Amino acid sequence: MEIYRKEWKIRSSEADMHRRMKLSALFTQLQEAAIEHTQQLGAGREKTLDKGLLWVVTQQSVSFARMPGYDETLTILSWPGKTMHLFFPRYWQILDERGDIIIEASSLWGLMDAHTRRLTFPEEYGVELPDMSDGTSIPLPARIRAQEAPVVHSFSVPYSYVDLNGHMNNARYFDLVTDVAAGTLEKKNIREIFMEYTAEAHYQETLKLRFLEDKRSLYFSGETERPVFRMRLTC
Repeated sequence: MEIYRKEWKIRSSEADMHRRMKLSALFTQLQEAAIEHTQQLGAGREKTLDKGLLWVVTQQSVSFARMPGYDETLTILSWPGKTMHLFFPRYWQILDERGDIIIEASSLWGLMDAHTRRLTFPEEYGVELPDMSDGTSIPLPARIRAQEAPVVHSFSVPYSYVDLNGHMNNARYFDLVTDVAAGTLEKKNIREIFMEYTAEAHYQETLKLRFLEDKRSLYFSGETERPVFRMRLTC
């Protein structure tokens, strides 16, 4: 078994007005790499989606040496770690054309029952992934402490933000916070991102976004009738 490897050339649709890679483009690529590799390892849609099981990400962390830009050709590497009861760790490295690691990421994934919307034990369905970690990965994401922050934006989740799991896709949260805090983010060099998903946001639900800034970080959280996500960006 081999780790996942794929080249990715950043297209114009994946870059912002400053020719930097969009955060949502990055998290879309991480998501697609995870899905493709899981399929290659024998735990694809035949064992999951087609049987009413949904792959969902619960926590993510990303570390940047630098932010790549439009027209760069990158190489994405990805591999699973040792399964932890309900959760499947996954790791990534992104290399530039010189072979330097410019982005590292880690995450925790789970299998959700499409009917009950609850996480399930994978062994009950025969879903297994090998431990391909070698000790060089960045740490798994930690929980994010909730903070009091003012509501700065409220919107109804649009149809285009909802994925085949029936909820707002994880990458769309980064479009949301980028749009709301664009003036602040374009002045920052992001070094780390920590993301935690605590519930789903569904089509046409009203999502309230909270935002707080200090000298070294930006904090976001979102809620419908319940807390949905927390995000911290360090600069």
